[in-house]
Amino acid sequence: MKVLSVQIGKPEKTPAKTGMTGHFKTKQDGAVMVGPQGLDGDTICDLENHGGVDQAVYIMGAPDLDHWAQVLGRDIAPGFFGENLVITDLETAGLALGDILTMGDVTLQVTSPRIPCATYAAHIGTPQAIKQFYAVERPGAYARVLKSGHVSKGITVDLHPYDGDRITIVDNMRAYRGNFQDSAFLERALTVPAHYKLHGLAKQRLRPTTL
Repeated sequence: MKVLSVQIGKPEKTPAKTGMTGHFKTKQDGAVMVGPQGLDGDTICDLENHGGVDQAVYIMGAPDLDHWAQVLGRDIAPGFFGENLVITDLETAGLALGDILTMGDVTLQVTSPRIPCATYAAHIGTPQAIKQFYAVERPGAYARVLKSGHVSKGITVDLHPYDGDRITIVDNMRAYRGNFQDSAFLERALTVPAHYKLHGLAKQRLRPTTL
């Protein structure tokens, strides 16, 4: 696999209630530094729901974009979903929490799926946009940065599967949509390097019964 493209976003107005967004990403021709908070120059406007160390980098696979192009009936350029990296030959639905991706000096660890928001819905412009996003189950993956460095188009990407319990990002997305009512899922989530918010939620909900 290789990095097909690298994108960052600048603040732009959105018709969604958030008002401003960094969702709309544009390709970068040269190398971009990736640190604990993400790519240099990338803007996060809604800090409550986006960004942070466990959502530092948003990844989509080229096959994901090809599939979405068919679903939406339109050309999908890299950055359309707000992703920072597009990787060739990567089916993100099969990624599991804890999987590691290495590319040059950079090491990333998968933490969660993308969850559709009001800005995404406004971008798509249809009443069914969020429901459709869940149904298609190609959400792309957020990752934390384990090792900083530079990324650029064309560098090789290696996938190192997590060797513990494999909770896919689709499993995580389904659990989110079900309001995390399944205690067995929450118990499993505590055993993997998931997003810190999922760990916190699991501990809170399990405390009265099993913790």
